[in-house]
Amino acid sequence: MSFEPDARELGMNRRILRRDFLNGVAIGVGAAAVGVHGRAAAAEAQPGGPTPDTYPPRRLGLRGEYDAAVQPLVALEKGASSSFPGIDVETNETYDLVIVGAGMSGLSAAYFWQKALGADQRVLILDNHDDFGGHAKRNEFTYGGRTFISYGGTMGISTPYPYSYMAKSLVADLGVDVSRNVEFLNRDLFQKFELGPATFFDKEHFGEDRLVVGTGRLPWPEFFAKAPLTDTARRDLIRLYGKNPDYMAGMTVEQKKAALAKISYQDYLLRYAKMSPEALPYFLGQGGRNNKRVDTTPALEAAQRGSVGFDGIGLTFEKSFPQGSYAFHFPDGNACIARLLVSRLVPKAIPGKHDMSTIVQAPVAYDRLDDAASSVRIRLESTVARVQHDGPSSQPTGVRVAYLRGGRMHQVRGRNVVLACFNAVIPKLVPELPDAQRQALAYPVKVPMLYTNVLLRRWAPFKAVGAASVSAPGMYHTSCSIDAGSTVGGYRGITTPDEPAVVHMTRNPNKPGLPRKEQNRAGQQELLGMTFADFELSIRRQLARTLAGTDFDPAADIVGIAVNRWPHGYAYTYDSLGDPDVPPEARPHVIGRQRHGFITIANSDAGAAAFTNQAFDEAHRAVQELLVARGLA
Repeated sequence: MSFEPDARELGMNRRILRRDFLNGVAIGVGAAAVGVHGRAAAAEAQPGGPTPDTYPPRRLGLRGEYDAAVQPLVALEKGASSSFPGIDVETNETYDLVIVGAGMSGLSAAYFWQKALGADQRVLILDNHDDFGGHAKRNEFTYGGRTFISYGGTMGISTPYPYSYMAKSLVADLGVDVSRNVEFLNRDLFQKFELGPATFFDKEHFGEDRLVVGTGRLPWPEFFAKAPLTDTARRDLIRLYGKNPDYMAGMTVEQKKAALAKISYQDYLLRYAKMSPEALPYFLGQGGRNNKRVDTTPALEAAQRGSVGFDGIGLTFEKSFPQGSYAFHFPDGNACIARLLVSRLVPKAIPGKHDMSTIVQAPVAYDRLDDAASSVRIRLESTVARVQHDGPSSQPTGVRVAYLRGGRMHQVRGRNVVLACFNAVIPKLVPELPDAQRQALAYPVKVPMLYTNVLLRRWAPFKAVGAASVSAPGMYHTSCSIDAGSTVGGYRGITTPDEPAVVHMTRNPNKPGLPRKEQNRAGQQELLGMTFADFELSIRRQLARTLAGTDFDPAADIVGIAVNRWPHGYAYTYDSLGDPDVPPEARPHVIGRQRHGFITIANSDAGAAAFTNQAFDEAHRAVQELLVARGLA
């Protein structure tokens, strides 16, 4: 492979920590195939320890929904399995419960099933990826004889609303005491080196590249004075980040809320706050949760969240009850929650009794996940293609499940099935569902996410600029931050700038100007159409520009990359701009999750909320529905 001179200078010809996998074919669900290439690279492993061949967390490069996991979905989208497919391998296996998806919902569904009916219940979990956990993805870099762990997907278990009793009980059963989070945080590192937040203003949107340290810490007039802004943009931003007048004077509180619910935050800034469009690029990387950007976040939601520009309009909101006490997270995010579940379900795969203090460094025996002697089996790299009742759904005798593994179609039977995959594929798996349910399942568009982890051989350049985190509203990754790591279970976070560290970079792909669901679709296709080399080049260029003026050398200092691509990322949530105002029982997620014979649905889509506790709640509901249907509850 040849590279342009600037790409070679950035290190695109260097061998780094990533797996020697080809990217394969970049193809989106419903999109045409686009040929792409991959690039080989070496992966350092500890002598005698697990290698990327046998240990998925050490597989770097393109991860998340990598191509081999996505490609089988193309056949589903084209309707190849509208009828039950021909079977190449009859496993002759029958389980009490078959679960489609080894993410948080699927694993907890298995846990709730056995808790209700006993540990002798036989459960099979099928997943199309090479690792369990779904979006709870663990990345491991081994460099210089040391392993660095980071999260490649969902990070924490806190939510903006209270945990259910059941979800709290599960967290406690797994041995996680959330009150101990403060013991593990690497809280004083950045204060010790006087590092804070910064903003990178790029030349494409602001006229020149400039890093300004002190975002939210310096007085706003002082901060914006250092930024490359036009006089008009600077004046408007200083005004908005100061004390604002009532931009909606003459309207009642009810009228203000009604108006704000139907316009975007961007419209409010431009139409009511009279902000010049020259200041808009500063808000490019801002918005609400789940890829709601400045142009798709309802202004009312922005006001509730405390965004700038609303402090003078006289609105008050009911106090929320966030589950802030559940802010606990492991170095690998929620991947350790998944590991704790697996340790209970398949004890031979993670031997020993584990809790929050031991699970981080507990090795996983992946070759024991599908042990025939275990009552719960987890079968990875197995893409379910069809789920169909034996007999009519009104009086079925069981369920047949066809799945593709190793290029051959296998069949297994289950007395019950939980679909813990995402909603959009379910109508293809079970085409017999009622039309209204199929339409409801197709309504949401998963939120695309990109979680990139970059291992630097030293993070001193960040210290040199005085930044621990950088917001970059106009760049490909809109944020990057040093992952300080947690000191827990024998694993320790970073301590000095001259040691290696993981830099965590994020992007929420979107296409401004489109409705939110269309932006999500555009973001999905963007991610699916890019190769690892495309991502890598953008990473190297961005870090080189951000840390310009220091001794940072992207060719020498970047020693590992994991690009966790999630085109079908988090659950879609409703908003007042793009979704109809209907009673709760008429919401698509409620209609879509209805039980169909001995087939139930458990995922965060079914709760229209991208939270770990929501996955637990939906798994518990789905299991209870089956128990009731079977007369076992």
